[in-house]
Amino acid sequence: VQLQASGGGLVQAGGSLRLSCETSGGTFRTYTMGWFRQAPGKEREFVAAIKWSGSSTAYSDSVKGRFTISRDNAKNTVYLQMNSLEPEDTAIYYCAASRTVITSMLSQRNSYDYWGQGTQVTVSS
Repeated sequence: VQLQASGGGLVQAGGSLRLSCETSGGTFRTYTMGWFRQAPGKEREFVAAIKWSGSSTAYSDSVKGRFTISRDNAKNTVYLQMNSLEPEDTAIYYCAASRTVITSMLSQRNSYDYWGQGTQVTVSS
């Protein structure tokens, strides 16, 4: 299974970006998909997740109300719409896929089986 993240870039505070992550080589429609991020010198942290049907989502407190995760199973792609970006959102963003994860474990890195290469998001003040 391969995950290809894209859509990162440089944006001013208050701006928006949409990240995409296209999956190939597996059964995307059955996977729970997640986004994580890692800032320099910090641990990789959970951002958002979406269950296979798209009916259930989860967000970290730091992005709730500003970011929206969605998926298009026909395109094997998961998205992360990021609005009202802040300098603190600067990080490398990674997408991940899980074959089996329970809701209470959505935010745990070790719940995910496959990872993409990451895309850089830089928010200037």
